[in-house]
Amino acid sequence: MTTYGDMVTLLLVFFVLLYSFSIMDQGKFQGFVTSFRQRVGILDGGMTMSENNLIDGGLIGDGIAPSIMNLNLILREMSMYIEGEGIEDQVELILTERGLVVRLTGRILFDLGKAELLDDGKKLLDKIAELLVDIPNVIMIEGHTDNWPISNERFPSNWELSTSRATNVVRYFIENTDIPPERLMAAGYAEYRPLYPNDTAENRAKNRRVEIVILNTTHSGRGDY
Repeated sequence: MTTYGDMVTLLLVFFVLLYSFSIMDQGKFQGFVTSFRQRVGILDGGMTMSENNLIDGGLIGDGIAPSIMNLNLILREMSMYIEGEGIEDQVELILTERGLVVRLTGRILFDLGKAELLDDGKKLLDKIAELLVDIPNVIMIEGHTDNWPISNERFPSNWELSTSRATNVVRYFIENTDIPPERLMAAGYAEYRPLYPNDTAENRAKNRRVEIVILNTTHSGRGDY
């Protein structure tokens, strides 16, 4: 009888546990869902401004994206500005694992084959700087060209042209905005990172671009990004 009683008691405990698992506390569950959605930046309507890989990368690692919402805010405000100015065909915003890429076609910043900033380009850079000055993220400026060869006294090749365009954007930020210089970097890639095949005039125009990448990384003060 003792053995039988122990078995009945264990069965009773087992079924009580099964019953308790089958009952969900809706209030606690909803609270968990709300907390989780706020953590990853999902809006009430179920849409998110962030890609999953960006969120995943931003939640781990030392010095990696302390606030993904910074990038979301810049994305949202830049989108409104671009739409208001009617320059959707010249500026593109892309969230990637690296961070937020502000892709500017060459014609809004520079004349063909030149590296001097145009007035419309300066106006756009001023707006971008307003959004970037108060966040700690490192900013990478990348210059790209098409595959048409260039060879003159100032630009012996597309390497010099793309690099000069990137550094001129950096210089403009340093001399005309309050973005700390230690948060800025520049690189030129010539024609070697095209978005499209350089087989049409339209594609070559799209490949001539400057990309301002708000990196998913903050300035550490050590120079190791």
